[in-house]
Amino acid sequence: MKEQDEDKKQSQRLTVQQGNKKNQPAESDHANDDGHDHGAEATNNKTVWQERWHLIIAFVMVAGLLTLEYGFKIVLENPYNLIVNAVAYLLAGGSVVRMAFRKLKRGDVFNEFVLMSVATLGAFYIGEYTEGVAVMLFYSIGEWFQDSAVQRAKASIKALLDIRPDEVTVLRNGSSQVVKPGEVELEETIQIKPGEKVALDGELLSESASFNTAALTGESKPDTKYKGEQVLAGMINLNTVSEVKVKAKFTDSKLSKILEMVQSATARKSQTQLFISKFAKIYTPIVFFLAVALVAIPYFVVNDYVFNEWLYRGLVFLVISCPCGLVVSIPLGYFGGIGLASKNGILMKGGNFLDVMTKVNTIVMDKTGTLTKGVFKVQQIVPADGTSADDLLRMTAALEKNSTHPIAKAVVEKAGDTANNVTVTNVEEIAGHGLKGSVLGKEILAGNLKLLKKFNISYPQEVETIVDTIVVVAINNAYAGYITIADEIKEDAVEAIKQMHELKLKTVMLSGDKQSVVDKVAKEVNIDEAFGDLLPEGKVEKVQLLKDEGKHIAFVGDGVNDAPVVALADAGIAMGGLGSDATIETADVVIQNDQPTKIVAAIKAGKITRRIVWQNIILAMVVKAVVLALGAGGVANLWEAVIADVGVALLAILNAVRIQRMKL
Repeated sequence: MKEQDEDKKQSQRLTVQQGNKKNQPAESDHANDDGHDHGAEATNNKTVWQERWHLIIAFVMVAGLLTLEYGFKIVLENPYNLIVNAVAYLLAGGSVVRMAFRKLKRGDVFNEFVLMSVATLGAFYIGEYTEGVAVMLFYSIGEWFQDSAVQRAKASIKALLDIRPDEVTVLRNGSSQVVKPGEVELEETIQIKPGEKVALDGELLSESASFNTAALTGESKPDTKYKGEQVLAGMINLNTVSEVKVKAKFTDSKLSKILEMVQSATARKSQTQLFISKFAKIYTPIVFFLAVALVAIPYFVVNDYVFNEWLYRGLVFLVISCPCGLVVSIPLGYFGGIGLASKNGILMKGGNFLDVMTKVNTIVMDKTGTLTKGVFKVQQIVPADGTSADDLLRMTAALEKNSTHPIAKAVVEKAGDTANNVTVTNVEEIAGHGLKGSVLGKEILAGNLKLLKKFNISYPQEVETIVDTIVVVAINNAYAGYITIADEIKEDAVEAIKQMHELKLKTVMLSGDKQSVVDKVAKEVNIDEAFGDLLPEGKVEKVQLLKDEGKHIAFVGDGVNDAPVVALADAGIAMGGLGSDATIETADVVIQNDQPTKIVAAIKAGKITRRIVWQNIILAMVVKAVVLALGAGGVANLWEAVIADVGVALLAILNAVRIQRMKL
């Protein structure tokens, strides 16, 4: 049992975290049991350097033997030649042979470790000592480069966002103290000097301050915050000393959650990765038996059959058939894709969602907070007869304080301090309609027209003709007036829809707002279809209808009522700046700066990743097919086989690494 645990620890390439996300097929532990410790936590610097020194010594020994043989025409006689090569072999491939032995004990015969061990020990059997050592040496060097590339890819993904400061200045008892961020309590005040990073999420207490938000949003443009606005961990203070009241613990900050998302994203396998893993499990035993057949069958059909000659061909066949380079370069490509997206303020919760984004042909969007800024301002207060405008605003604001909806916040902001001391009880949120509660002993309803219809409260017909968003109010089951609210379309919304149309994507807008407002926004941004007056279940029904038509859907939303439809879509995308925690948790993709154009960027990241990954697959398979044929025909030798295998792996790695340098 202890040996199995040690084997699993040594052989784990990636820490796979099982999740309940959609589009994530179940994986067995065996799927990752490939024997390489690509960036595993257990690997320390000492172990890495020991392994490197083993390879360097083995390389020097092989180079020395080749120099003696081909430079000075000196060939060591046995047993000295065998001993020197055996030592070099153990230095270069001892760990591979040990892993092969462990896997054989567990009944796992068809894997790259057994394959390479059989090939190289077979070379020793027929007297090709130096070639056997060279095969194992170059194989191990190739694995070393692959491990390093995967480690760098994972480190670069984490480095894009892991910018949490180690200490923070907190104001306590009239003095400043420098402590670790985890020691700061809620509602305490922290101080951020110019050039410092914000360590914790909070509310700005200073009158104003400018911040660099590039780490969170991918945008380097300074963002000016004003007193009372939200400041997030990871932002960099640009000008004056600022004070922030802490509103979230260190582990609960948006930046900490982002880091968790990115770290877990590297463990979620894409469909292509799963396909390659399954392919390798079928492919390896097939080539193993083909190699055996290549040695055995000629005995019955070739007149001058020489066992060692055909065994050599079989060994060449085994070496070139090794799928290790292919299996490693694929996840490396997906790491690159996740990194590219993160660098642009887009968080992919797994490589599988990069694949999903390439299949999307319909973009369904919420209106408020997605295409519009979600920053509402009260335009008009129109009371009914018998009610004053001040009373209407004050009572409505007192009730709306119990909602986090942007429209409710606009009403509360307009009312200011007038609603602070108003008693509100029995508050009930009616999803998709509005709020109900008791204000100063009166029953108040505040929401959309559907709310009044639900309670059979009549209202003037002209209210239905108002284009702007409105909050209608009823007091004691009688219509009391309305408040109009206006929202702004985001600066890049028109450009985003234009780019989607250039990619031949269908665009649909779903909103709980009334149809006249929805139609107005749809016309301004050129949306293909727009549906208003929808409850949360109505949005779900619309998306389900599109799915029934065979559409591959990405839904983009930000409100808590969008969470169900985000979960239903093939790809759920959350606007992470203004978005609710529920929607961000449910989404597969999070856009940190709330820009609609990033939706297109996410699709491009997926397509770039898919293109690079399939380039690697095709390159590897074509080269392997050619060299396999040459090896079977006796044209290619072990040197050419290992150079082809390692060379293809390195080319695939370099191709995958360049993803992170591309622009979206």
